[in-house]
Amino acid sequence: MSETGTERDGDPDGNERERTGKGSGGEPTPAEKVATLRSDPVLASAIDEHGVLELEPAADPFARIVTSIVNQQLSVASAAAIRERLFSSVEVTPEGILAADETELRECGLSTQKIAYTRNVAEAFANEELSIPDLETESDEAIIEALTEIGGIGDWTAKMVLMFVFGREDVFPVEDLGVRKAIEQGYGEHTRAEMRDLSTRWEPYRSLASLYLWRTVD
Repeated sequence: MSETGTERDGDPDGNERERTGKGSGGEPTPAEKVATLRSDPVLASAIDEHGVLELEPAADPFARIVTSIVNQQLSVASAAAIRERLFSSVEVTPEGILAADETELRECGLSTQKIAYTRNVAEAFANEELSIPDLETESDEAIIEALTEIGGIGDWTAKMVLMFVFGREDVFPVEDLGVRKAIEQGYGEHTRAEMRDLSTRWEPYRSLASLYLWRTVD
């Protein structure tokens, strides 16, 4: 499935935080993780401006997946307006989405296609075809494969889920419009393949690097 989107306003649901706390059990602290990105001058400048950021898994995985579907192929402002109407008008749970009238969902700003997508995800949750706890121990690749079996979830949405639902720290969402724009602004024009190669300098914290890239184009 061909799919793009943007999360360049940062995370709209509070899964991105400034952190100053310590890690536990030998885990690097948030500051130590971010410090590994400082060798890149573009990211170093963003870190100086925005401080230490950390991914935090979403409290409500279903709502977060719906958020990413809403964000598909829309500007930040348009997506935010639709999210606000949807979450204030409808119970954004699998049961709530399946029970909602199509007219009501359309009035929130969802297209016919996105109504189908959100219902596909709702059915997968309701039927337990998609179990977030069962996927937590799987590899990034296995999670992407499982997610993209659901109609309406492509690579971009799956990577947003990896980042903002599972808190995976080494995801590079080259499909994201904001990430590509930030790379073009900071590093010059590159093909997507070249962007993937460039991103290896940020391993194993490419998700964190993406948070800062989004901030550079806010």
